[in-house]
Amino acid sequence: MLTQEQLLRRLEPPRGPVDVVLDTDTFNEIDDQYALAYLVRSPEKLRLQAVYAAPFWNEKSSGPRDGMEKSYEEILRVLALLGEEKRTQDVFRGSTEYLPDEKTPVDSPAARDLVRRAMARPADGEPLYVAAIGAITNVASALLLEPAIADRIVLVWLGGHAHDWPDTREFNMYQDVAAARVIFGCGVPVVQLPCMGVVSTFATTGPELEYWLRGKNALCDYLVDVTQAEAKRCGMGPCWSRVLWDVTTVAWLLGGFMKDRLTPAPIPQYDDHYSFDPTRPFIRYVYHINRDRLMEDLFQKLARTQREEE
Repeated sequence: MLTQEQLLRRLEPPRGPVDVVLDTDTFNEIDDQYALAYLVRSPEKLRLQAVYAAPFWNEKSSGPRDGMEKSYEEILRVLALLGEEKRTQDVFRGSTEYLPDEKTPVDSPAARDLVRRAMARPADGEPLYVAAIGAITNVASALLLEPAIADRIVLVWLGGHAHDWPDTREFNMYQDVAAARVIFGCGVPVVQLPCMGVVSTFATTGPELEYWLRGKNALCDYLVDVTQAEAKRCGMGPCWSRVLWDVTTVAWLLGGFMKDRLTPAPIPQYDDHYSFDPTRPFIRYVYHINRDRLMEDLFQKLARTQREEE
């Protein structure tokens, strides 16, 4: 268990290049694809070690298992568009169901790989950063399989809403409340990026995507196409906008785009609300995003050609 001094040190934004794994429900929406590409295109600060397919269940899947499998395939598709097929050996299938309770892990290749990578690091060395942008089942399962990894990782999670929002009915949280309670209660260092009330400001539009990304490379054309298709599928009008939620987890690791503060870890309840206890361990809580500056950095990196990367 980390001391409070160690916890606070781990919650500081990383200064140099760091090792990162990405946990993503990539087929659920359109923003995961942007986040994965943004991470791969930021090698100066972020060294991507592995990608984990997370479960999801909505109108795009028949259940958590199907959502995870579709996400796995979408990860491979995005990596191919990036010209990064060599990374496919480090893509792992995740949980096929949500946690049955707060003590029982859902075993999976993703959870096992996270345990393996974390335990290979010394507890007093540089942590492994876990950027999580879906239901937190895989990460919670890894923590239940091997609690000692809490001293070796830092979790950056897009999950829940702002602490003053009237509810916590947010997709990544309400799919697996048990998993959310595990990660906020086990002592692992957590950076929370709340959706409504904070990350909801990070939105783009069709004309903006057409101007900055269309025609730049195959990846950019794919991202514009899937974003426009999703807007149409959701029945949005001609002046639609879409929040690129998941990009912000990668952006926090890069630094310079957000304001945050320390606050006691919230307690997600099963009735879609938070409880609060001032004696709980601290987390780092993001409360503001510089939308324009981050969007500019995102578009510039996505628009690079593979030759420019090399």
